[in-house]
Amino acid sequence: MENQMVHTLINPQNGNLAFKIFSFEDGCYFDHIQRNNYYSLIWFHQGNGIVRADFSEHEFAAGSLFAFSPYQPFMISSGKQISGIALQFHPDFFCIHKHQTEVACNGILFNNIYNPPFVTIDEGTSLKLSMLLEQMKSEIQNPALAQYELLISYLKIFLIALCRLKTEQEPGAFRATADLKEPFILQSLKEAIERDFKTKHSASDYAESLNISVKALAKITKGYFNRTLTELISERIIIEAKRELYLSNKAVKEIAFELGYQDEYYFSRFFKANVSISPQMYRETVGFGRSMFN
Repeated sequence: MENQMVHTLINPQNGNLAFKIFSFEDGCYFDHIQRNNYYSLIWFHQGNGIVRADFSEHEFAAGSLFAFSPYQPFMISSGKQISGIALQFHPDFFCIHKHQTEVACNGILFNNIYNPPFVTIDEGTSLKLSMLLEQMKSEIQNPALAQYELLISYLKIFLIALCRLKTEQEPGAFRATADLKEPFILQSLKEAIERDFKTKHSASDYAESLNISVKALAKITKGYFNRTLTELISERIIIEAKRELYLSNKAVKEIAFELGYQDEYYFSRFFKANVSISPQMYRETVGFGRSMFN
């Protein structure tokens, strides 16, 4: 990879990656499991293949842009030569939770367990995103007064454009289930998980509350979300655990209790089984509500 194709900003407080943009001409960079402690946006300009993320597989083509959260596992298998651009940023540089009221990308672009983690970039959005990327690259190469603030402003606009586009595209994805007999159940299930994930951890709990058999609900869930109900519930719990670990100074034991786990060690094993690191290690590597500007 040529040096001029990589634009990196390092956190001066700890020497770790803060913000990075780089081009790629093949899939070797992503051909093994990625578990990064920062957010990743990967935009494919050419080629096609399969992205494996969490428990699912997704086909991609030119124009697909994938969004991954810290420690979300993903890997890319490409059938033909691929090329594109990746943008990565650490929560210490820009925290989507803290800026939710401004950007509102949490639950849409990132941490959306109900929809595929990608958006298809149209021509108009492509021009806008390309221009923003060039502005960010220029700012990284030529640091000046308020460099970080200006980069964050560009990043916010970039994320807002993606969120708007994904929001426009998602209703169409849901309408595709109109030929099913259970769209109401799907919506009711999402509402139930969002309401009860801290207290109800088993598939049978949700089947009972929706007045449907476990087997029937499992079939519907797997058919639409391409994941088991247990996987959906686990993902939702992990997302909340990550948020608390980053934004609060609560002890792991307290977070576990609030998420319905009486045993801190059982919760820690559950977290590690899903994230591959312990809650404490997640807090230490992703951050603790820190900011590069403090």
